[in-house]
Amino acid sequence: MTEISRRGLLAAAAVGATGFGVAGLPEAAAAAPAIAVRPGDRRYDNLLRGNNHRFAGRPDEIRIASSTADVVRAVADAVRTGRRIAPRSGGHCFENFTADPAVRLLLDLSPLNRVGWDTAHRAHYVEPGATLGEVYRALFTGWGVTVPGGGCPEVGAGGHVAGGGYGPLSRRFGTVADHLYGVEVVVPAAGGARTVVATREPGDPHRDLWWAHTGAGGGSFGVVTRYLFRDLPPSPRTMLQHVLVWSWDGMTEAALTGLIRNFGAWHERHSAPGAPECGVYGVLEASHRTAGTVMLVAQTDADLPDAGGLTDRFVADVTAGTGLTPVLDLRTPIPWLHRMTWPGTGEPGDVLVRRYKVKAAYLRRAYSDDQLAAIWRHLTGAYGGSTSLIGYGGQANAVAPDATAIWQRSAVMKALCQAVWREEAHDDAMIAWTRDVYTDVFGAVPADGSYINYPDTDLPRAAYYGGNHARLRQIKTRYDARNVFRHGLSVEPL
Repeated sequence: MTEISRRGLLAAAAVGATGFGVAGLPEAAAAAPAIAVRPGDRRYDNLLRGNNHRFAGRPDEIRIASSTADVVRAVADAVRTGRRIAPRSGGHCFENFTADPAVRLLLDLSPLNRVGWDTAHRAHYVEPGATLGEVYRALFTGWGVTVPGGGCPEVGAGGHVAGGGYGPLSRRFGTVADHLYGVEVVVPAAGGARTVVATREPGDPHRDLWWAHTGAGGGSFGVVTRYLFRDLPPSPRTMLQHVLVWSWDGMTEAALTGLIRNFGAWHERHSAPGAPECGVYGVLEASHRTAGTVMLVAQTDADLPDAGGLTDRFVADVTAGTGLTPVLDLRTPIPWLHRMTWPGTGEPGDVLVRRYKVKAAYLRRAYSDDQLAAIWRHLTGAYGGSTSLIGYGGQANAVAPDATAIWQRSAVMKALCQAVWREEAHDDAMIAWTRDVYTDVFGAVPADGSYINYPDTDLPRAAYYGGNHARLRQIKTRYDARNVFRHGLSVEPL
């Protein structure tokens, strides 16, 4: 853990006294200069890479920001010198948005990791460098609440929240963005930079800037230095987790496609907002036959009425008619905080496994027979990655498409095609496999769009922003007409 566990809760008192100031820091701390790491510094290479080792730029400097004032100075420097700037919180971007060779100033936000209570706005605050695991621990320890975010504890809050954010509790409580009350953002200004606080209040003159951060992703409008949340749901105490694993030995096309078909059909039937079954979060991952396994995971808040029955019926419906016998069938209650913060959760076990390509899509219905046949064909070829289905819908679909920047408010699942490998020599083959299976299943562009936090530069922006794209471009023009903040899928000015 970083300093958040020691000082995150104490920061609430300081912010209560100072209001919504520069990251809630004393003036002396806020004025302390940021650290600038340049090529030749022994720290440079260690701070350079994100999670996906396919990408590594060579910026002129890595600016390490620990306050809003640091961010203002960094953005002002970039504007004044004409250098391309990119903010990075957790570094888990699937594409090269922060590792583009064109980026000359990489802004590392990891020290901006406090979580606390802002008295002036009557809201919890989360700084962008806090990892999800740190956010969950601080909110749980201090207030017994949470954000319905993702299950990988090392992901940074900065990009996760701006892209909408979802996870095991989203079918019950909606997306992370649905609880976002406000943002503090450093945006370009004439010859420099300025800080804007934007909230969802109807009379807020910067309300559009808040709206743009409810699902359009990071890196388009400026640098978020603080998120504000209201009406956060209670944290579960215990998650009931049921894991089934099947071997590829003896796996038949009928059995595997039956699992995938059943998973989709269950979510078609049980994803209306408020349905009891929205308490179940399911993930089905079918790895390539050379990896050896297919896995189904169900997670349910153990305190829900009939939690055991909901889980049993989900597993029974998904496995019905397949005739499969699992090599592992493990059902166990797990303390919620442990499940969501343990460092090994959701991360590759081998630190060398950091090269990957991911393509994603929203789904409003189960796969067709032709799509299932394509998945089987690619999973049984000479090599490959995996395909996954992730439960969605429920309360995430209780919001109008234009109420936030998340246009896709009718999907019941998210789909992934992905490959993870070690050696650079395998890049072309594994990227080609991922593209081939995706195109065979979804065509060039998925009909139901995709999720900006699973970015894929093969797709057009319309796949992510849909009917909200025109409004986002207007907001971009108002706050960053010179396109200071940009990447392969960023919102473009008019």
